[in-house]
This record gives sequence, structure tokens and C-alpha cells, in this order.
Amino acid sequence: MKHTIFLLLLMSLTQLSQAQTWIWYPGDYEIWLANQMNNRRTERGAFFPHFWKMDSHYVLVEFSKKVDLATDEEIEIAVEGKFNIKLDGKLQFGMPKKFIVPAGKHSLNIKVWNQATPPCIFVNGKNIKTDSSWKVTYEDKEWIDESGKASDTSATIYMAAEGWADFNTADKLPSKYKLATEEHKAVSVTAVPGGQLIDFGKETFGYLRFHLLSGKGKINIYYGESKEEALDTKYCETLDQLTVVGNNVTDEALASTSKNEHFYTLANSKAFRYVYITKDAGVDFKELSMLYEFKPENQRGSFRCNDDEVNKMWEVGAYTMQLTTREFFIDGIKRDRWTWSGDAYQSYLMNYYLSFDEQTVRNTIWALRGKDPVTSHTNTILDYTFFWFLSIYDYYMYTGDQHFISQVYPRMQSMMDYVLGRTNQDGMVEGLTGDWVFVDWADGFMDKHGELSFEQVLFTKSLETMALCAKLTNNAEDQSKYEKISVDLRAKLLPAFWNETKKALVHNRLNGMPQEQITRYANMFAVFFNYLSPEQKQEIKNSVLLNDSVMKISTPYMRFYELEALCALGEQKQVMKEMKDYWGGMIREGATSFWEKYNPEDKGVQHLAMYGRPYGKSLCHAWGASPIYLLGKYYLGIQPMKAGFKEFSINPTLGGLKWMQGTVPTPNGEIKLFMDTKTIKVTATEGKGYLTFTSKSKPKASKGMIEKLDGNKYRLMVDGKEEVVVRYR
Repeated sequence: MKHTIFLLLLMSLTQLSQAQTWIWYPGDYEIWLANQMNNRRTERGAFFPHFWKMDSHYVLVEFSKKVDLATDEEIEIAVEGKFNIKLDGKLQFGMPKKFIVPAGKHSLNIKVWNQATPPCIFVNGKNIKTDSSWKVTYEDKEWIDESGKASDTSATIYMAAEGWADFNTADKLPSKYKLATEEHKAVSVTAVPGGQLIDFGKETFGYLRFHLLSGKGKINIYYGESKEEALDTKYCETLDQLTVVGNNVTDEALASTSKNEHFYTLANSKAFRYVYITKDAGVDFKELSMLYEFKPENQRGSFRCNDDEVNKMWEVGAYTMQLTTREFFIDGIKRDRWTWSGDAYQSYLMNYYLSFDEQTVRNTIWALRGKDPVTSHTNTILDYTFFWFLSIYDYYMYTGDQHFISQVYPRMQSMMDYVLGRTNQDGMVEGLTGDWVFVDWADGFMDKHGELSFEQVLFTKSLETMALCAKLTNNAEDQSKYEKISVDLRAKLLPAFWNETKKALVHNRLNGMPQEQITRYANMFAVFFNYLSPEQKQEIKNSVLLNDSVMKISTPYMRFYELEALCALGEQKQVMKEMKDYWGGMIREGATSFWEKYNPEDKGVQHLAMYGRPYGKSLCHAWGASPIYLLGKYYLGIQPMKAGFKEFSINPTLGGLKWMQGTVPTPNGEIKLFMDTKTIKVTATEGKGYLTFTSKSKPKASKGMIEKLDGNKYRLMVDGKEEVVVRYR
């Protein structure tokens, strides 16, 4: 029944653009590409694959299209793999690059096999072109009986084909996709004992390039995000060693992909700011530069204000996002270079206020989910599974892309089935064998046993997401099921975890008994998920969020949510102070990109250590770029209220600033805002919504009617592309 409803919905979908692209089975290319990226990690020259289940693409895929032609049409066919063509069920000769489809109504089927890379096709004709209107399946369930009669394919589950706008011509093969590069020069070269220390001026990522390499012998390369790391040949996290003969390198793993008599470019990319080079006397080179590797992005969001330190935070955050936005949103560029769901979830949110790159969000969601059967939580982490569900909810709200929801929903179903199959007798989740209950890196004791309130809060929101997506895919049965489970679980949260004496949610229950520890995690999520009464939110603000006796958070990862909760409670002035202390503190320590973790009490090289290793900490970590999201959503105050910004809210708050201005991208436009202590200017090129603000006296607007709300609050409907100017006090 589920598949029938889903198929009928899928065949009626038309909102995805009909742009011509290479096409493939949904998620397959993204899973294959993620395998290429996730397996580039090395640790001191050793290959280091990730430790969760690695899936692959379907090796045999059928692409089909029904056509109705007024005249015969010649089509050109490009394929990644071996293929055959059937027209109206009849097998055609060979693997033609060109094929004539006769006038009339026909069924065109192209079946592709490719073990190495995902089966993909590109068809170009006057009317017949590969796009999202094609159907795909990995099993057509077709057979021929002893009489020679072919079966129908009514039991086959078809999906809409997927493709990227990048692959819009026959010569742009998906399997050959690479990020862009550009040459960057070092800013300084310093002679040090045993060799040279090269400084590229800031955190960066790419391929080292030796100019006029010659001689015979070895070159040792030690990379460092800090000077200390690069110079520590024993403990630096990444290194390379070249064996040079003439102007060539004999090491297969480091063989250049672009040999040139003037320079030699290493084949593997690294993250670094500093590079320490030592070499044998018989080897020489004139200069060391790099090919900076990046994903070209249109930075559509912006933020400026009167405080230069805040502007610097936004700029460093944007650069951190630039470095960690690759084929997918990754965690950090030096160490893991992997897709982690918790890290990616925050990258999506920051991306909506910076580049609004929908494609990379979809890529990462597909890659993280992988294939059925589900055998473990996402990245093996219980909470990361829930962040995967939450990311789909946010994606829909910001983009309005219902087609993607329909494509990914079957994998949401099987993922949630896995979760529900591991709940206890109270319908709650707790860590079982093989589960990593992460929550956060903490500087104090945090019990990970039993039912954690944090996990139940995320689980509840995930179930609500399932109910929404079931509704969007017209699956009433699922919608009813998930709504009931989510309502039941939400009703259990406060009786199970609320401590009336401490005015907070306790951290966990063991054997049904609430424990005494209070942590910030569940409390802050319950605040901005609106799972609490206004009175309880204020109690949590004082008893937890502003209470220094509760274990502090030292990672930007969870500071992100702690500050969001405070912003949701109207504490923007306090948050501004904390951002300047925390992210400003990293900048004052010399950060050119934001770190995986920051403890202001650390000194010197203590800032570089983590995981028991002197340079284990990532100094460029996606979850460190939080100010981009906070400034966009809670200072500019702009967020969608209906999917795809069809309706939005603008609730700007200076939070101690004298003035601010910025741009928030929307699917097909932007919302611009300027605010100082007397004036608000707003322009919205799509959608409509309320501008809500406070004023001590009656405000005036250049257009529209201002409504008075409670107290000093007012609101004005913004509808239209003309700038609206409000004068207030």
C-alpha cells in the first residue's frame, strides 16, 4: 500500500525543473562520490577509512521514458557503463551512440551496467532529453515464460531520476567530477634547522606544487595547521615523503595528475597553513606553491555592523564554511574529512544564511543515509540519526522542495523502523550494543547510560518530522502512526525528566528512576523546540543556561544550540557578549578559521591538543561557524514560517549593536535588512511576512499599515519588492 501511494504521487510530481542533465538512480551517485571523498583520509601516511557501514551504488539500473512524437526523432546517447536499448519492449541492436525513435507513442528503456561507477545516461534529442521526468529502477521484475510471453512490470518500484545541474552536457561525465582549483603563493619562507618553513598565511586546503623539481633523493613534507605542528616531525597529524628522480616522483600514491616540466603537483590534497620541508642534498626545487581546492559557491548571504570584531567573526565563519563545503559538507579539513551527521546538520543551517546551496545539502543527506538494510545508527551515533531526520525538516522549510521529500521518504521509513525496533518498554531510546551515545565532548562527567532526556527530545522531533513528511507524500496511514507515537512520547517527557526542585530536565533515567545530574543539552533543545511552557522556559534560562554551576559547554558544536536557546528567550545582548568572548577569543588566539573546540583557560600549545594527541584538534571545523546562523536568524531575525519562504518572519534585534545590515537568501530571491536605533529598512524579493519590532512611541512606515501588538510591540506586513522604511524609537 505504501509503495502504491508513493508511486502514484511520484508519477504526478512536476515541480522539479526539467533541465537536461546526466541522470542516475536517486542517491547512488552521491553515495559513490562520498565513498571517494571519505576514503581520502590519511594519518601520517596511512590509509584511514571510516568505521561505519559503507554502501555502494546499484550496478544495474534501468532508465525509462514514455514519449509521444509527431515525427521521427534522432537521439544521441552517452552512457557511463555497458547498455542496451529496448523500444516498446523489443531489444535493439548493439550500443548505438545515435538512435532513431519513430513517430508515435513509445516506451523507451535503456538498461545500464557499471560495476566501477554509478550507471548514468545522457540523452539529447529535439524532444527527448534526460531529466527528472525519466523513471529509474534497479530491478524491473521482468521475466519470459515458456511460451515466450514477457511479464509486465507492475510490481516494480520506480523512482524519478536524479541529476545535477553541473552535468548538463554529454562530455561532463559524472565519474570525472572534480572540485575547482587555483594557484596560491606562500606568504613567507623561513630557513629553520634542517629545512624550510613555508607559511601560506591562513588555514587552507589543497595540493602542494614544487616548481623546477630536480635531482635525486627524498623530500619530507610535514603539514601543520599551526607552526608547532608542522615543525614537530614526530607528532604532526599529516605528512608525505617523495622519492625524486630527475623532475619526477616515483611514489605511486603521490604521482602527479598534471605532470609538467616546470612544476610537480602532488596527487593528494591536505589541510594546512604551514609546511615544513626537509630534503636530501641531491634534491632541489625553486619554489613551493599550492593549488587551492574549493567548491565554487555564490555567497548570497551577508552581515555587517558597527562592531569590527563581530564582522570579523562573520568573515572567519564564512571562510570556515568555504573550506568545509566540498562535494559534501564535511566536519574538518585536516583530520577526518568525513560526512558526520551532527556536523553536517549545523552546516546546512549556516549554509541557508550564507550560500543557500541546496545541492550540497541533498548530496550530504543522501550520502549519510546510505542504503537499506539499516544495520546501525547514522555514523553509528544514536543522536546523529535524529539529526539526519531533523535536517530533512529544515531542508523542506527553507527550500520548499517537496520533490526531494518524496524521493528520500522511503529511506526515512526504513531508518525510523530501525529506531522504533530498538525502543524500550516505555517507547524511549537508550544506547544499545553497537550504539555510540555521543551528545558532546564534555570537560566533566556525563553519564551516557539509560534514557537520556536529550535523546528523547531529539527522538520526539524526529517523529514529528516523519509525520510531516508522511503528509507531504500523501501517506495518511504513516502520518497517523507517527503522530500518535510522537504525541505519546512528548507527553512522557516532563513526567519522566522534569525536576520541580531544580526547575530543569534531569540528564537521564536509570531503570525508570530520574537521576540528579542536570546538563544543558535537553534543556536548551526543549526551549527552541517549544516543548515547554513560557514559565518553564524562563526557569530553565535561570536554573541552567545562565547557571555557572551546571557543567559548561566547551565545543562550538553545542554552544551553537546553547546560544540559540538564549536567543529564542530574547537574550541577544547576553549572546553577543558570549560570542565576542568565545569566537572572538579564538580570533585573538590567531584563528583564521574556527576550531573544533575552544577552552579560554588553555594556554599556548594546549589549544592544539585533543584526543590524547598534541595536534589532534581540528583548527578548521564546520561546527565552529555558528555566528553565521545566529546573526542571520536571531539578529537580522529572518526565518521561514512556511516552506520555501512563501511566508517569513522578520524580528530584528540589535542585541547591543548600534546598527547592522545583511542579506538572507531565499530559494529564488533574498531578504535585505538594515537597522539602527531609529530606522528599519526591509526589501523582500519573494514571499511575504511580518516585520515585528518594538518602539517606545508610535512608529511610521513608508508603506503599509502598522499594527500595535501587546506592550511596545508592533508589526507590519512586508509584501512586495519595494523597500519598506520604518521610523521608530
